[in-house]
Amino acid sequence: MHATLPRLQSSDFPVLKRGQLTTMQVNLGYRCNQSCLHCHVNAGPSRKEQMSRTVLDSVFRFIDSSGIETLDVTGGAPEMHPDFCYLVERMSKRGVQVIDRCNLTILNEPGYEAMAEFLAKHRVIVVASLPCYLEENVESQRGVGVYKSSMKALQTLNRLGYGKPDSELVLNLMYNPIGPSLPPEQTGLEADYKRELLERSGVVFNQLFVLVNMPIQRFGSTLISHGQFDEYMSLLKGAHQDSNLDSVMCRSLISVDWQGRVYDCDFNQMLDMPLTGKTLHLDDLIGMDLQNKPIQVADHCYGCTAGQGSSCDGALE
Repeated sequence: MHATLPRLQSSDFPVLKRGQLTTMQVNLGYRCNQSCLHCHVNAGPSRKEQMSRTVLDSVFRFIDSSGIETLDVTGGAPEMHPDFCYLVERMSKRGVQVIDRCNLTILNEPGYEAMAEFLAKHRVIVVASLPCYLEENVESQRGVGVYKSSMKALQTLNRLGYGKPDSELVLNLMYNPIGPSLPPEQTGLEADYKRELLERSGVVFNQLFVLVNMPIQRFGSTLISHGQFDEYMSLLKGAHQDSNLDSVMCRSLISVDWQGRVYDCDFNQMLDMPLTGKTLHLDDLIGMDLQNKPIQVADHCYGCTAGQGSSCDGALE
């Protein structure tokens, strides 16, 4: 956690309690082929942290004991983990739906050319990050060449059936603003994305999710260096909607880091705010009833309840 962001730890955010647990989000590690400005995990090519096979076995034990319906796999670029395919295959045999948080460009990297076909074979839901349908905007946030590589990957996924209206292969895109602003209304922006990507690159997809940039890690540090942190936090707090509290992802999800430690969400993981307020390993949760347990909250939580709301599944309203 950045030493410049301690003010997030105390907050007047409303009290939240857990509902029924349905989803486990697992961060396999921070290694990535990209280093994006908005990345809340500071992922990049030089990161070495990755989940061990021992921790993966804990993931399997917990899923078997808890009735988890969905495994949401993230990173870094989760596909770069040496056991990514092993994990997907094991979950597929168990009937657990797998979501792959994909940056798209990884599908074109040497050694990963067969990954798209693997995802299709196991009917993995692909949630792909694409911060804009315009090349200049994507590259200002993610680097030169990323847009063309992303379009190539999307076209490959489309050829396999992803995103097609008559296919069971689901391809959703994820949008986040370039700077310190709230995202546009999701339905209207989805229509723009579908029109522009079809016209420009022949690309189709199922849904667009809009995500608020969280004022933590790399993006939080950028806000501070530009003197925008306090203004952005005021924007998030001023746009808070109580109606979003019932739908935030932390009520039905737990987040697991590469060491097997558990959190209420991926953002709390990055701020080292453990589930229940004390460090717990995934194995410690087996047999524990989490329903109605308090959720650890801080000022960054306003990012999930501002305006239309924001979660890993897009807007809440």
